[in-house]
Amino acid sequence: MLDHRLTPEHKELRRTVEEFAHDVIAPKIGDFYERHEFPYEIVRDMGRMGLFGLPFPEEYGGMGGDYLALGIALEELARVDSSVAITLEAGVSLGAMPIFRFGTEEQKREWLPRLCAGEALGGFGLTEPECGSDAGGTRTTARLDEATDEWVINGTKCFITNSGTDITALVTVTAVTGRTPDGKPLISSIIVPSGTPGFTVAAPYSKVGWNASDTRELSFSDVRVPRANLLGEEGRGYAQFLRILDEGRIAISALATGLAQGCVDESLTYARTRRAFGRPIGDNQAIQFKIADMEMRAHTARLAWRDAASRLVHGEPFKKEAALAKLYSSEIAVDNAREATQIHGGYGFMNEYPVARMWRDAKILEIGEGTSEVQRMLIARELGLAG
Repeated sequence: MLDHRLTPEHKELRRTVEEFAHDVIAPKIGDFYERHEFPYEIVRDMGRMGLFGLPFPEEYGGMGGDYLALGIALEELARVDSSVAITLEAGVSLGAMPIFRFGTEEQKREWLPRLCAGEALGGFGLTEPECGSDAGGTRTTARLDEATDEWVINGTKCFITNSGTDITALVTVTAVTGRTPDGKPLISSIIVPSGTPGFTVAAPYSKVGWNASDTRELSFSDVRVPRANLLGEEGRGYAQFLRILDEGRIAISALATGLAQGCVDESLTYARTRRAFGRPIGDNQAIQFKIADMEMRAHTARLAWRDAASRLVHGEPFKKEAALAKLYSSEIAVDNAREATQIHGGYGFMNEYPVARMWRDAKILEIGEGTSEVQRMLIARELGLAG
């Protein structure tokens, strides 16, 4: 039986991040969101707090924590704002974690200290315009030039978080580096530093939500990087990224749970202060039942992501539990955001109210890091129902 109770250290982390989210992020983030502007100052503060280094060893500049600690931080941030939370999630789970899991000692020493400090961000270049959920259909290529001992990369990646900020230091990309004897592609992971000639970062996307986070399309035209920039073994890039995505789903689940809980928080405050027909709307059983159901969903989602995180931390299989947590929490985040908007009435449609932001931010949680349909496929496969 896994124990989901928090240690004193985890409780203190939760309290610290909760205070930071309410005291520092909440008063400022709405303006950043409206301007579609990346909140560099807030990200620097998160770096100073050690949030980007939470699950990494101290020898690489980390805090010596674990994935449960990361999830706790993400949940508390997302209770206030998801743009900031996804910047942390992508910076840790997708930017730094591949280097920690699969990098050489030299690569870890070169990149992790700055990434753990929040002084630099890394991107995770997997998705392509013509193969989203089908990551195995990668078309980006990397050819080894034996004369110069360099990889020559060509292709396009899309929807890449943290890939074009002023502090983005690298993007790890998947590329086809060869073929097996039966013609199957060998997909490898390669570190591409920002500013490398031929590596072009497009303007930020105009998005429905997550407007204070950085998301861009990337193109590679004869981009040359040293052979030593290969991350892990050649041909193992796809398997590596699948592992990273399994872990990342726990982080996204924690983020989704935070958004769902934030909807409860905002709805409680509004229901106690908004008066209609001479009394607070929270006196109405219809509103009470809505908020009770929202709390039930958030609580259950929290149990799901913490269960998956505990399994990961204890070295137990967690693929199915991560998919379950991601599927459930992302879908109930959408449910809670819809109900919170309804409780707020016309004010819920106004961007000055946090629930409007939450409503816009919720939908992507059913898509990013594996759609709900992909999660159901994974769960079915783990149950032995699919080949």
